[in-house]
Amino acid sequence: MGGKVLLRRCAVVVLDGLGVGELPDADRYGDVGSATLQNTARAVGGLKLPNLQRLGLGNIVPVEGVPPADRPAACFGRMGERSPGKDSTTGHWELMGVHLDRPFPTYPQGFPREVIEAFERAIGTRTLGNRPASGTQIIEELGPEHLRTGHPIVYTSADSVFQIAAHEHVIPVERLYEMCRVARQILQGQHAVSRVIARPFVGQPGRFVRTGHRKDFSLPPPRPTVLDRLVEAGYEVWAVGKVADLFSGRGITRSLPSQDDVDGVVQAARALGELERGLVFATLVDLDTKYGHRNDPTGYARDLEAIDGALPQLLEALRPGDLLVLTADHGNDPTTPSTDHSREYVPLLACGPGLRVGVDLGVRETFSDVGATVAEALGVTWDGPGQNFFGELAG
Repeated sequence: MGGKVLLRRCAVVVLDGLGVGELPDADRYGDVGSATLQNTARAVGGLKLPNLQRLGLGNIVPVEGVPPADRPAACFGRMGERSPGKDSTTGHWELMGVHLDRPFPTYPQGFPREVIEAFERAIGTRTLGNRPASGTQIIEELGPEHLRTGHPIVYTSADSVFQIAAHEHVIPVERLYEMCRVARQILQGQHAVSRVIARPFVGQPGRFVRTGHRKDFSLPPPRPTVLDRLVEAGYEVWAVGKVADLFSGRGITRSLPSQDDVDGVVQAARALGELERGLVFATLVDLDTKYGHRNDPTGYARDLEAIDGALPQLLEALRPGDLLVLTADHGNDPTTPSTDHSREYVPLLACGPGLRVGVDLGVRETFSDVGATVAEALGVTWDGPGQNFFGELAG
């Protein structure tokens, strides 16, 4: 196992895209002025987040409608990102102890001809698109031609992704997944994008709707993560939402799907109701995918308030010997002209029955402090990046 076992269970919940202010190098990413939480609150005239407020969210940064708690029920701080980049894979990997030396490649002009031609040869058909685009917009634009020709739609975004969209009645979901596996094999080396994503949809022109059969085909982390070490030590690691996809299934013993962000909180709470020892690792993606990328601060605020409303279910599932960490993986400010992620600090809230409350954890140098803390709390040896803060929680 490693060190002394201090706790039996940990839960890490990532509010995808909930940044709390620009990082010092934000100018290199075009993100000066980004502050997802604060700017969203200002745009909607104040947020109503009583549960996060009680934990100490307003003690991290000033947030309209979320004043600092006089006696926060959690320890609080914020974390900077050490790795270059600002995507979900980079952020999640860093949370669990992997720092990247260089960012994943992106393709603002579309993918090079040699990549597309190799993909078309491998799948035996031409493709449509091959440019950065909104997923909903490109299927409306190219969906009719896709229905006529049967050619899959390939597109990317500001993220390091190769996305393949297809109507489920034209290219069955399993065939679409096979195309993604082919693309994943091709996209290696200098073109090793972080994720290949299947984007199936249904419906008719003008009324296309993406289905719940999305699937991500990620690169495996280049080095062992805290998740790997936990599993090696005999712990369970239960992933909620897209976590298993982001780690290519590695270091995961059980994957639990979620329908939306509120359901993600519910699934995490249910997992804590069943898990005896180990880690529950959940990601709430709608803040990012549905609202941040679509520059919708009203929707972002509404979803964040819904998450806050579901949070008591998670807090009530905690038992003595548990640690809950709430954080994020990057920013995605819906109030800026950009529809991309933003290079920001992320919030850090940590609590558990019997642990100290109200401790200012300060500004952490890397997201990996979370993984290091989980390893320390569960008595697992971790010699990778990160400074654990468990001693500040335990007193």
